[in-house]
Amino acid sequence: QSLLDNTFNIGWAMLVPLGVLLFLAATRKPALPTVFFGALLGGVWALIFQPDMVQQMAGGNDTFLSHLKVIWLAMSDGTTVSTGSTNLDSLLSGGGMSSMLNTLWLILSAMTFGAVMEKLGLLKRFIQGMLKSAKSVGSLITGTLFTCFGANVLTADQYMAIVLPGRMFKEEYQRRGLDPRVLSRTLEDSGTLTSALIPWNTCGAYMFSVLAVSPLDYGIYAFFNYLTPLIAIVLAYTGWTILRREPEMTENTQTS
Repeated sequence: QSLLDNTFNIGWAMLVPLGVLLFLAATRKPALPTVFFGALLGGVWALIFQPDMVQQMAGGNDTFLSHLKVIWLAMSDGTTVSTGSTNLDSLLSGGGMSSMLNTLWLILSAMTFGAVMEKLGLLKRFIQGMLKSAKSVGSLITGTLFTCFGANVLTADQYMAIVLPGRMFKEEYQRRGLDPRVLSRTLEDSGTLTSALIPWNTCGAYMFSVLAVSPLDYGIYAFFNYLTPLIAIVLAYTGWTILRREPEMTENTQTS
């Protein structure tokens, strides 16, 4: 705490950029301008409230242009903070858009792979066989959950397990008059949550690298990760919280 106090100006005013970001998100403003404005406001706040840190990162150069360059590079490549503590430096350093590139490549690859499979008719062929046994909404949602889990096991990546089943089942959920949020929630219930339980999945491997504990060891205690898909199956068959599309929306979808 003393190192943080000596390095940064800490106060309630530092929460303003976060508060503005949460307000824009709560008022359902578009995601891209919301995040962009939040990042710009954070940069302005750094210039106003953290001038010593910005000047240090600028190599002692005390011109406005050099400070602006520091903020711009921080948004692009992240920051490198020097507090005198190795652990604290590793905690505070990093970030930037470049740190998200691997995730973006994975998402783009998953979407491209899904689009190719969809164009070749492979997704349709696969899903038709599954839908023969999915007579009810409950069985459809259950099939989606198991498909996401299987994709996590076979593709070893969470994003593949979200994007591919999402493309596969989207039309069927629309045809049955289900709200898009039902599909989105189902993908998260299994595609996101079960990834950390699989040792060779990117999420499971990351957890092992951070915790030094195998998913096979901590999995039994990860109640949220394996109980949520089971609860989703119960909700699917009882119909509770299963939202339906508005009649106008369903008619427009069928017409198009």
